[in-house]
Amino acid sequence: MKILLAEDDPMFALLLQRLLEGEYQVRLVRDGVEAWEALLAEDAPQLAVLDWLMPRMDGMEVCRRVRRQPEMASTYLILLTSRDQIQDVLAGFEAGADDYVVKPCDPGELRARVRVGRRVVELQSALGAHVAQLQQALASVRQLQGLLPICSYCKRIRNDHNYWEQLETYLSDHTEASFSHGICPSCYQSVVKPPLQDIAADKR
Repeated sequence: MKILLAEDDPMFALLLQRLLEGEYQVRLVRDGVEAWEALLAEDAPQLAVLDWLMPRMDGMEVCRRVRRQPEMASTYLILLTSRDQIQDVLAGFEAGADDYVVKPCDPGELRARVRVGRRVVELQSALGAHVAQLQQALASVRQLQGLLPICSYCKRIRNDHNYWEQLETYLSDHTEASFSHGICPSCYQSVVKPPLQDIAADKR
Protein backbone atom coordinates (compact mmCIF):
# COMPACT_ATOMS: atom_id res chain seq x y z
CA MET A 1 0.00 0.00 0.00
CA LYS A 2 1.22 3.52 -0.81
CA ILE A 3 1.62 6.10 1.96
CA LEU A 4 2.37 9.79 1.67
CA LEU A 5 4.70 11.14 4.36
CA ALA A 6 4.93 14.94 4.55
CA GLU A 7 7.59 16.13 7.01
CA ASP A 8 9.99 19.07 6.65
CA ASP A 9 12.47 17.97 9.35
CA PRO A 10 15.01 15.86 7.40
CA MET A 11 16.12 13.70 10.34
CA PHE A 12 12.61 13.03 11.64
CA ALA A 13 11.35 12.38 8.10
CA LEU A 14 14.11 9.80 7.61
CA LEU A 15 13.23 8.09 10.90
CA LEU A 16 9.54 7.92 9.94
CA GLN A 17 10.38 6.64 6.47
CA ARG A 18 12.52 3.84 7.85
CA LEU A 19 9.80 3.03 10.39
CA LEU A 20 7.13 2.56 7.73
CA GLU A 21 8.89 1.45 4.55
CA GLY A 22 9.11 -2.19 5.66
CA GLU A 23 5.31 -2.49 5.30
CA TYR A 24 4.42 0.30 2.87
CA GLN A 25 5.56 2.12 -0.24
CA VAL A 26 6.46 5.46 1.32
CA ARG A 27 6.51 8.65 -0.73
CA LEU A 28 8.34 11.39 1.14
CA VAL A 29 7.70 15.10 0.52
CA ARG A 30 9.12 18.11 2.32
CA ASP A 31 6.28 20.66 2.40
CA GLY A 32 2.52 21.07 2.16
CA VAL A 33 2.43 22.11 -1.49
CA GLU A 34 4.29 18.95 -2.51
CA ALA A 35 1.92 16.93 -0.31
CA TRP A 36 -1.16 18.49 -1.96
CA GLU A 37 0.23 17.88 -5.44
CA ALA A 38 1.02 14.26 -4.55
CA LEU A 39 -2.54 13.73 -3.33
CA LEU A 40 -3.90 15.19 -6.57
CA ALA A 41 -1.87 12.79 -8.70
CA GLU A 42 -3.59 9.98 -10.60
CA ASP A 43 -1.83 7.31 -8.51
CA ALA A 44 -2.19 9.24 -5.25
CA PRO A 45 -1.72 7.38 -1.95
CA GLN A 46 -4.93 6.73 -0.05
CA LEU A 47 -3.24 7.32 3.31
CA ALA A 48 -1.19 10.37 4.30
CA VAL A 49 0.82 11.27 7.41
CA LEU A 50 1.04 15.08 7.47
CA ASP A 51 3.12 17.30 9.71
CA TRP A 52 1.11 20.24 11.00
CA LEU A 53 3.84 22.88 10.53
CA MET A 54 5.41 22.79 7.06
CA PRO A 55 6.70 25.42 4.62
CA ARG A 56 4.41 26.94 1.94
CA MET A 57 1.31 25.07 3.17
CA ASP A 58 0.68 23.50 6.57
CA GLY A 59 -0.87 20.12 7.23
CA MET A 60 -4.14 21.68 8.39
CA GLU A 61 -4.64 23.37 5.03
CA VAL A 62 -3.83 20.14 3.19
CA CYS A 63 -6.55 18.42 5.23
CA ARG A 64 -9.05 21.16 4.43
CA ARG A 65 -8.33 20.98 0.71
CA VAL A 66 -8.66 17.21 0.65
CA ARG A 67 -12.02 17.34 2.41
CA ARG A 68 -13.33 19.85 -0.13
CA GLN A 69 -12.80 17.27 -2.89
CA PRO A 70 -15.63 14.66 -3.00
CA GLU A 71 -13.49 12.25 -5.02
CA MET A 72 -10.90 12.24 -2.20
CA ALA A 73 -13.41 11.40 0.53
CA SER A 74 -11.80 8.02 1.21
CA THR A 75 -8.28 9.45 1.72
CA TYR A 76 -7.20 8.76 5.30
CA LEU A 77 -5.30 11.65 6.91
CA ILE A 78 -3.11 11.43 10.03
CA LEU A 79 -1.99 14.78 11.41
CA LEU A 80 1.41 14.75 13.11
CA THR A 81 2.30 17.59 15.51
CA SER A 82 3.89 18.53 18.81
CA ARG A 83 0.75 20.45 19.79
CA ASP A 84 -1.06 18.44 22.44
CA GLN A 85 -3.66 20.87 23.79
CA ILE A 86 -7.27 19.75 23.47
CA GLN A 87 -8.14 22.79 21.35
CA ASP A 88 -5.37 21.84 18.93
CA VAL A 89 -6.60 18.25 18.71
CA LEU A 90 -10.13 19.45 18.03
CA ALA A 91 -8.90 21.92 15.44
CA GLY A 92 -7.08 19.10 13.65
CA PHE A 93 -10.21 16.97 13.48
CA GLU A 94 -12.32 19.93 12.37
CA ALA A 95 -9.86 20.53 9.53
CA GLY A 96 -10.55 17.01 8.29
CA ALA A 97 -7.91 14.80 9.89
CA ASP A 98 -8.96 11.22 10.63
CA ASP A 99 -6.35 10.75 13.36
CA TYR A 100 -4.00 12.91 15.41
CA VAL A 101 -0.57 11.85 16.67
CA VAL A 102 1.49 13.97 19.05
CA LYS A 103 5.28 14.22 18.59
CA PRO A 104 7.53 12.79 19.82
CA CYS A 105 5.48 9.66 19.16
CA ASP A 106 6.14 6.09 20.12
CA PRO A 107 7.14 4.09 17.00
CA GLY A 108 4.78 1.27 17.91
CA GLU A 109 1.88 3.68 18.38
CA LEU A 110 2.48 5.32 15.00
CA ARG A 111 2.67 1.96 13.23
CA ALA A 112 -0.55 0.88 14.96
CA ARG A 113 -2.38 4.05 13.93
CA VAL A 114 -1.19 3.70 10.34
CA ARG A 115 -2.43 0.10 10.31
CA VAL A 116 -5.83 1.28 11.50
CA GLY A 117 -5.86 3.76 8.65
CA ARG A 118 -4.90 1.03 6.18
CA ARG A 119 -7.77 -1.16 7.37
CA VAL A 120 -10.23 1.71 7.01
CA VAL A 121 -9.01 2.46 3.47
CA GLU A 122 -9.20 -1.21 2.48
CA LEU A 123 -12.70 -1.57 3.92
CA GLN A 124 -13.87 1.57 2.12
CA SER A 125 -12.38 0.30 -1.12
CA ALA A 126 -14.11 -3.08 -0.75
CA LEU A 127 -17.40 -1.39 0.13
CA GLY A 128 -17.10 0.90 -2.88
CA ALA A 129 -16.54 -2.09 -5.16
CA HIS A 130 -19.61 -3.86 -3.75
CA VAL A 131 -21.74 -0.74 -4.16
CA ALA A 132 -20.59 -0.38 -7.78
CA GLN A 133 -21.48 -4.01 -8.46
CA LEU A 134 -24.91 -3.54 -6.87
CA GLN A 135 -25.58 -0.39 -8.89
CA GLN A 136 -24.59 -2.18 -12.06
CA ALA A 137 -26.89 -5.08 -11.21
CA LEU A 138 -29.80 -2.75 -10.44
CA ALA A 139 -29.22 -0.88 -13.69
CA SER A 140 -29.36 -4.06 -15.76
CA VAL A 141 -32.21 -5.86 -13.97
CA ARG A 142 -35.78 -4.66 -13.77
CA GLN A 143 -37.84 -6.76 -11.41
CA LEU A 144 -41.62 -7.17 -11.38
CA GLN A 145 -43.18 -6.95 -7.94
CA GLY A 146 -46.68 -7.02 -6.55
CA LEU A 147 -49.95 -8.58 -7.72
CA LEU A 148 -50.56 -8.79 -11.50
CA PRO A 149 -54.17 -9.13 -12.73
CA ILE A 150 -54.18 -11.82 -15.42
CA CYS A 151 -57.11 -13.20 -17.39
CA SER A 152 -57.86 -16.84 -16.56
CA TYR A 153 -58.72 -17.62 -20.20
CA CYS A 154 -56.58 -15.60 -22.61
CA LYS A 155 -53.75 -14.87 -20.11
CA ARG A 156 -53.69 -11.16 -20.93
CA ILE A 157 -52.43 -8.85 -18.16
CA ARG A 158 -54.22 -5.69 -17.08
CA ASN A 159 -51.71 -2.84 -17.10
CA ASP A 160 -51.60 0.32 -14.98
CA HIS A 161 -53.94 2.11 -17.41
CA ASN A 162 -56.59 -0.60 -17.08
CA TYR A 163 -55.93 -1.99 -20.56
CA TRP A 164 -55.42 -5.69 -21.21
CA GLU A 165 -52.14 -6.55 -22.91
CA GLN A 166 -50.60 -9.72 -24.25
CA LEU A 167 -48.31 -11.32 -21.69
CA GLU A 168 -45.20 -10.92 -23.84
CA THR A 169 -45.99 -7.25 -24.50
CA TYR A 170 -46.32 -6.50 -20.80
CA LEU A 171 -43.14 -8.34 -19.87
CA SER A 172 -41.18 -6.64 -22.67
CA ASP A 173 -42.25 -3.24 -21.34
CA HIS A 174 -41.43 -4.00 -17.71
CA THR A 175 -38.35 -6.24 -17.92
CA GLU A 176 -35.25 -6.73 -20.03
CA ALA A 177 -36.63 -10.02 -21.38
CA SER A 178 -37.11 -10.66 -25.09
CA PHE A 179 -39.19 -13.42 -26.63
CA SER A 180 -38.94 -15.97 -29.41
CA HIS A 181 -42.14 -17.79 -30.33
CA GLY A 182 -42.57 -21.52 -30.74
CA ILE A 183 -45.15 -24.23 -30.12
CA CYS A 184 -44.97 -26.55 -27.16
CA PRO A 185 -45.80 -30.28 -27.72
CA SER A 186 -49.08 -30.04 -25.81
CA CYS A 187 -50.37 -27.14 -27.90
CA TYR A 188 -49.21 -28.82 -31.09
CA GLN A 189 -51.25 -31.91 -30.26
CA SER A 190 -54.38 -30.04 -29.17
CA VAL A 191 -54.38 -26.93 -31.34
CA VAL A 192 -52.18 -27.28 -34.41
CA LYS A 193 -52.43 -30.95 -35.34
CA PRO A 194 -56.26 -31.31 -35.58
CA PRO A 195 -56.67 -28.61 -38.29
CA LEU A 196 -53.78 -30.13 -40.23
CA GLN A 197 -55.47 -33.50 -40.05
CA ASP A 198 -58.76 -31.95 -41.26
CA ILE A 199 -57.01 -30.31 -44.22
CA ALA A 200 -55.36 -33.60 -45.13
CA ALA A 201 -58.73 -35.38 -44.93
CA ASP A 202 -60.39 -32.79 -47.16
CA LYS A 203 -57.69 -33.22 -49.79
CA ARG A 204 -58.40 -36.95 -49.90
